[in-house]
This record gives sequence, C-alpha cells and structure tokens, in this order.
Amino acid sequence: MKGIASQADVLAIEAQGVPADLPASTYEMICRGAAVDPSAPALSFFLRADDHRKAECWTYRELLRDITRTANLFARLGVRSDSVVAYVLPNLPETHFVIWGGEAAGIVCAINPLLEGTAIADLLNASGAKVLVTLAPFPGTDLWPKVQAVLDRVNSLQHLVLVDLADRVRGPKRLAARFLQRRECSRLHGGGGVRSAVPSHVAIHDFGSAIARESGAALDSRRRFSAHESSSYFCTGGTTGLPKIAMRRHRNEVANAWSVGQLFGDSIGPGKTVFCGLPLFHVNAVLATGLVPFSRGAHVVLGTPQGYRGEGVVKRFWEIVEHHRINFFSGVPTLYASLLDVPVGGRDIGSLEYGLCGAAPMPVEVFRVFQARTGIRILEGYGLTEGVCVSSVNPPLGERRLGSIGLRIPGQAMKAVIVDDTGRYVRDCVANEAGILVISGPNVFAGYAQPEQNRGLWLDLGDGKRWLNTGDLGCCDADGYFRLTGRKKDLIIRGGHNIDPATIEEPLHRHPAVQIAAAIGRPDAHAGELPVAYVQLKPGASATEQELAEFVRREISERAALPKQIRIVDAMPLTAVGKIFKPELKRRETADALRSALVEAGIAGARVSVDENKSSGISLHIELPEAALEARASAVVGRFPFPFSIAAAAEAVRVGNRKTAGADNEGGR
Repeated sequence: MKGIASQADVLAIEAQGVPADLPASTYEMICRGAAVDPSAPALSFFLRADDHRKAECWTYRELLRDITRTANLFARLGVRSDSVVAYVLPNLPETHFVIWGGEAAGIVCAINPLLEGTAIADLLNASGAKVLVTLAPFPGTDLWPKVQAVLDRVNSLQHLVLVDLADRVRGPKRLAARFLQRRECSRLHGGGGVRSAVPSHVAIHDFGSAIARESGAALDSRRRFSAHESSSYFCTGGTTGLPKIAMRRHRNEVANAWSVGQLFGDSIGPGKTVFCGLPLFHVNAVLATGLVPFSRGAHVVLGTPQGYRGEGVVKRFWEIVEHHRINFFSGVPTLYASLLDVPVGGRDIGSLEYGLCGAAPMPVEVFRVFQARTGIRILEGYGLTEGVCVSSVNPPLGERRLGSIGLRIPGQAMKAVIVDDTGRYVRDCVANEAGILVISGPNVFAGYAQPEQNRGLWLDLGDGKRWLNTGDLGCCDADGYFRLTGRKKDLIIRGGHNIDPATIEEPLHRHPAVQIAAAIGRPDAHAGELPVAYVQLKPGASATEQELAEFVRREISERAALPKQIRIVDAMPLTAVGKIFKPELKRRETADALRSALVEAGIAGARVSVDENKSSGISLHIELPEAALEARASAVVGRFPFPFSIAAAAEAVRVGNRKTAGADNEGGR
C-alpha cells in the first residue's frame, strides 16, 4: 500500500469500502500490529537527551505484555468497561501502558500534568475517576505535591497508582535514584511516607511492582469488546475554567488510525521509526505517534519525559534523528521555528521522510525556509480532539500546497457550509467559498460529558448524517484541498470588518529577525477591536518595534489589518503542546486598554484585573485609589462590552454587566 497522492486516491479507497474486519478496540488493533513481527522494536525511551544513544527498548512482544499486564492490574482493582482510569503523567513508557491498558480495561481520562492542582481535581471529579495514575514523589519534580494536595477533594477515587521515575534510570545510577526517591518521600511526609498523605479510603499501589505480578499473556477479564463502547476522555477547549471533556469510542479511535494508515501507506509500517516529542495527554501524540505506528508494526522513539521541552532535545534533534534513523515526527509551528535555529551541520538526516504539522496554522515563511534548509517534507494537516485527531492532511505522495491543510482522510466526510445567524444550515459552499467546516464519519466523537456543552454542536444538513460543527472557518478548492480561513473566536473584528490574524502574522514571519508572531484584537471603545501583534525575535537577532511596523506597512495591503501596535516580547506564552497561548495575550491587551482609557479620563493608579470564564467570557474588576472616582470610572468602563465590578478602599462600590439591570446596577453597554 503506497499511500495517498490525490483526491482520486481518497475516493478509490472509499469505493472499496471500510474493511469489515476492522478491530473492535484499540487493544485488538495493537495486537494486530504486534503480530506483524513480535520481535521487532516497538517502543524506545531515553530519560535525558544526553543518554539518547542508550535508550531502553521494548519489542512488540514486550510492549503487548506490559499493556496487557496494566489492563489486568486495573481489572483486579475493579475497573470495568464503564470505569474511568485517569492519568496525570509526563511522557514515559508507563504512560503508553496506562493509555492502552486503561482502554482495554475501562475508559482512560487524559489530564495535563502542567495544570494546577485545583484544575486537576475538577477534571478528576468531572470524569468520575475511580483510579488515578501519577508520579510518585521524586526530587526535582512538582507533580506529586500538586496532586497530593487535592486528593481529598475527589470523592470517586478508590485507587492511586504511583509511577516511580527511578524505574527509568539505567545502570548503577538506579540504586542512587531509588535512595533519592525514598528520601524525597521522607522529606515531604516524614516517617509515615506517602500513606500518611493520602486519604485512608484510597488504596496505594506501586505501578512497577504491581504489573510485574500480573499475567501478560492475555486479558484476564476475557472482555468482548463492542466498537461503540467508550474508550477515552480527552479534555479540549477552554484555557480557563473547566475544559470540555470529549467522550470518544473505540470505533472512533480505530477508524481514525485506519484512515491515517491509509493516507501514509508504507511510510509508517515495519522498519519505520517515529519520534514522539509532543505530550501524551494530547491527541496528536497519542494517535499520530502512538496508535497509528503501533497498529502497523512501526517503532516509536519516546524522547524524555518533557518531550520536545526536555533539556537538549531540540538542540540535539538532528543528532537524535541521525542515530535512531527517524523517518517521521509530528510537531507544531513553534517547534519548526525553533529547529530553524539548530544547524543540521554534517548530520545525516536522510532517513527523515515527513514532518507532520498541526494544532495551529504553519507560517508560510517558516514552511518555505524549513523545507529549503532541511529537504524534509512538511505535511500540514488539521484535526481536533472531537474527530479523534486527524481530519485532513496534505498528501504524502502528492502535491503539498502551501497554506493548505490538505485532503480529507478516507472514510470521513468534510466540507464547508453556510449557516444563518441562528446557526442553521443554509447550503454547501461552492469551490473556494469560505464557510463553517463540518465533518462526519466513524471518527467523530460521541459528544461532551456535560450535555449543555453539546448545544449547537451538531448540524442537520438534511442528508441523515451526523455533522459536527468544528467552529473553524475554511474552504475547499476543486481538487479537494482544504484551507483554513480563520476561527470565529480568533477573528479580529474592527468596526465590523473581519480580520484574519494570519493577514498580520504571515508578513511578520517574513521578516528575517522574527521567530514567532501572534496577532490579536485589542478592545477599543470606538472600533470594537484594534489589531495588535506580539513578536518573539530569533536568538541573536535584533529589530525595533518601529522597524517591524514599517516592514508590515509595506507588506499588508489591507489597511484595516495594519496593527496599531507591535510588541516585542522575550518569550511568547505557549500551551503545553507548544501552541501560542493567545488568551494570555488577549488578557494583557484588555487590561492595558482599560488602564489607558482610565488614564485618559484622568483616573491614574487604578488596578485592572481580567478574568475569563467559559460560560460568561471576559469580566473586569477595577480597583480605584479612591471612591470619589467611581462614577467617572464606571462611565469609562461601561463603553467596553464586558461585565465589570468596581471597588475602592477594599469595598465594592459598583457592579456592571451589559446583561443585567435593576438590582444588579447595570453599568455595561
């Protein structure tokens, strides 16, 4: 099977139909991949970039054994098909054992280990987790203290399974690592150890010793899988407040892995090596550098617990590629921008066939320069947690169109549609006409755990299919190539004029000193929003904000899109996946806009705080130096479309909200 080169190949695969004997579960899918060659390397791991040449390796026989042992451990702890096993872990071999063993026993819930403890507790409660797998105390790590502090808030929790980092230390240093781990437990919790720090009703288990006692030959539960049973919960959307929990089924994950396998063909299979550097709480790492290669007998190299963020990983990336003969990796645009600063030198990177890019649009200039400098083919794609992971990709064997997110994957329908002001379907878009992107197919998830979050999620197109409204804006050309034109929540709306942030970001990326650029809307009482750009310069490069402003003035023909301000920052705020964290930039600009408006009104020294909630959006709190300024401040803040409260001398004096009245003292617009 060669892979896909054009839309005709996608249609030809669909004409043959989806195989009737697709696995009913992710566990069965991995079993089939392991059967290709049980003695072949399946998973390698190195704890530090400096030690990458001494990576631990699991064959497929050993990988399947440890996944099965993990599933049997969970079953022995009372996990059934509807029980939730949550994990809060960095990138470790054990993380893969927990993901696939957890899905073989029950439902896995992935939680970002970089979240604060309160957010972790909220997700554990929202998912109803029965078992939690996380790191045991270890020097230099902060995960255990965060998790331990909130365990008494999770009423559903019955079992705590701890992964000891000392188990991953190689050679003579392992004894020292075990000593340091025990000393850290004593330092944190005294003679009572971990047991004294965990609620009495929660049983504690050491992961390594617990799975060693389990059989790895077969599932003790003798479970008969249904493709429609839940397999995983992944958190999506919402960078503040409680994220949505996307409920996915075995058929969703199997279908998406099969489709991606058809897309790449022999590029991911026996003898091929994939590097995983994205975090394993994210769907990209789990599917593109997890289930897909495991289902096809390929080799996954897992690099450090922090992935690409691990010390030395990016700096030594080409060395890692050369030594392990990496054929494929997946990353986000900021990774590719960072790799441009790492000379290939004399390294032999000829094994590299593709780099997959998703999570955010790839800047055109980064794309061009990276491919020209390295010769590596970047396959820009598009996907979302609700579609398991991948919905479209530029074809590996065909034309890779710059700025396009490629062709839809086989077996999943995807198109752009026009909806009215109420969100109802009007018609399909014609070629190159922008509209809302919708997808339908076996990879599309069951819905969000909270029913109210599903309102407006599904569209009725009158064809009997279940269409997911992605919320993204895009179009499709006559050859089947899709292109993102924006996202509703990302659009900068200046006086009714819709501005795509890419209109500003792409020209900035063409400047030789710019490494990363992000454009957002700054609240304005008159125009609604004004475009502002944030820029992170390349290491060693120099440029002033005025120079950058003059540069984009020559590059941007759309006058309304010219940024009113360009701000150079030392480091762009990023999510754990490496995606630019625009909500943080939005908060900065909102607070600054309000402070500036107050100063213009003669109110100096006011403190402005910005909060954001998933249900109510942005709200403001203004603290005044004196209560006498309250009326004037209320008039200023009321010109902005945000709920607000005003206080002085530690006493609330006015609350405003554009949607409240009467007793609520409406002060908004």
